Amino acid sequence: MTVEIVFGNEGYKKESGMIKIKRALISVSDKTGVVDFASGLHNLGVEILSTGGTAKALREAKIPVIEVSDYTGFPEMLDGRVKTLHPKIHGGLLAVRDNPDHMKQLKEHNIGLIDMVVVNLYPFEKTTQKPGVQIEEVIENIDIGGPSMLRSAAKNHRSVAVICDPQRYTQVLAELRENKGCLSSRTLQELGIEVYKATSHYDGVIHAYLKEHILEDKKTSSGGLPQKLDLSYAKVQDLRYGENPHQKGAFYRDANNNKGLASMKQLWGKELSFNNILDLEAAVNIVKEFSLPAVVFIKHNNPCGVAESKSLLSAYRQAWKCDTLSAFGGIVGINREIDLALAKLIAKSGFLECIICPKFSLEALSVLKEKKNVRLLEFTQLNDKPEEFDFKKVWGGLLVQDKDNLTLDENNLKVVTKLKPTKKELESLIFGWKVAKHVKSNAIILTCGTKTVGIGAGQMSRVDSVFISTKKAGRLTPGSVLASDAFFPKEDAVELAAKYKIKAIIQPGGSIADEKIIQAADKHKIAMVFTGIRHFRH
Repeated sequence: MTVEIVFGNEGYKKESGMIKIKRALISVSDKTGVVDFASGLHNLGVEILSTGGTAKALREAKIPVIEVSDYTGFPEMLDGRVKTLHPKIHGGLLAVRDNPDHMKQLKEHNIGLIDMVVVNLYPFEKTTQKPGVQIEEVIENIDIGGPSMLRSAAKNHRSVAVICDPQRYTQVLAELRENKGCLSSRTLQELGIEVYKATSHYDGVIHAYLKEHILEDKKTSSGGLPQKLDLSYAKVQDLRYGENPHQKGAFYRDANNNKGLASMKQLWGKELSFNNILDLEAAVNIVKEFSLPAVVFIKHNNPCGVAESKSLLSAYRQAWKCDTLSAFGGIVGINREIDLALAKLIAKSGFLECIICPKFSLEALSVLKEKKNVRLLEFTQLNDKPEEFDFKKVWGGLLVQDKDNLTLDENNLKVVTKLKPTKKELESLIFGWKVAKHVKSNAIILTCGTKTVGIGAGQMSRVDSVFISTKKAGRLTPGSVLASDAFFPKEDAVELAAKYKIKAIIQPGGSIADEKIIQAADKHKIAMVFTGIRHFRH
């Protein structure tokens, strides 16, 4: 095929800040809307270059197309790995149009100008999510030519229009029609800048996947945390507002994976709020701790009742009874499928904001949908590997730490008092310790068996948290056991525990007052166990 090459100023018309589009290269993986867009370009007299499947789709739509291999005089090779990596492509994109030396070189090498690039990239991210996908297939979906053309065009955006998002087609075509085939410099700038966001995200996804699936050591040797942190998030939805009505809010997912709460499915109820999502995470993180059926009620990001039992119905009743006043209007997290019997019990609990679990039976859904104000959510990733890092945004920076995924090794527990806890007391202490990990500091948890009976959260002094937990537990305080997320700085909390006839305490230890704390426990015949692990939660 003979291809006419346009040189120099014949292909470069700058009229009142407008760039004339005479030749476009279209090569897309996502073909949504591309036929209509190419048809519009053709009707405006734009010559179209294309490759592979895109060229085929355009030809089938009766749109004249020149194959890139005909244009360059060089065939596609290496199973399509090399097709647009050619000087006739990148020279036509990168040449500075008002530079006479550049134009002279193009003419010497028979290179024509390309005024527009329409490219979107191989579906790398989608490929990685295919069940059982092999690494070879993943690597073949790393696009090379696409990002190269995008970056060449974006670098020369003063003279080249570059479109990497199909949602731009309608706007660009409308402007071309309005301006007799020309685009404004402002549009060219916007399109060019979009490219760097797209290619940055694309490379970030590739890096994250290959790092996880190829490299064994994913951390640096310097403190165990990366020297440079690149984060990319894609919006899932806008929220009605943030924590308060005067704050804007939105929910984003980690753009490098499809894990976590961004993957939960809402089956019923109005849209989630900012605070709902925070509380749902708290609920999921707690019920993940338990292997037996477990239920948690969350209010303002703290549990107000947690229970684990062989029976899911029993776990629900026990978690609810811990603090029925606070549980009203709360979030419920459950680590098992909700069946009809449990749904009927839940329906009697009064107003609840959200219920999240791995699955609802059809009968359970039918019952729970009668509660018009409840949101029902399925989340199937309770057993997935936890996240690696925890982030807290501060003004002008970001705090990063390992996620607090440490579990308690019972073999490392140290009984420090003369009195040892009974087997049942130890089981209850360990249960309370798991809950304390997820309660705002200062955290005190009172438990009987594998249920909470009183929770003291977020107080400025530990003894105040002990006092609140005993008031919540009421008549169930005597005979209960106590879990503390951090050590006791003074004996006052132990003295208060003794006053309310608490039988045993589990805490990290490590205070300079440990000896006095242990003496106080011995004095009141309270068994005390040290874990050596602190679980502050700010």
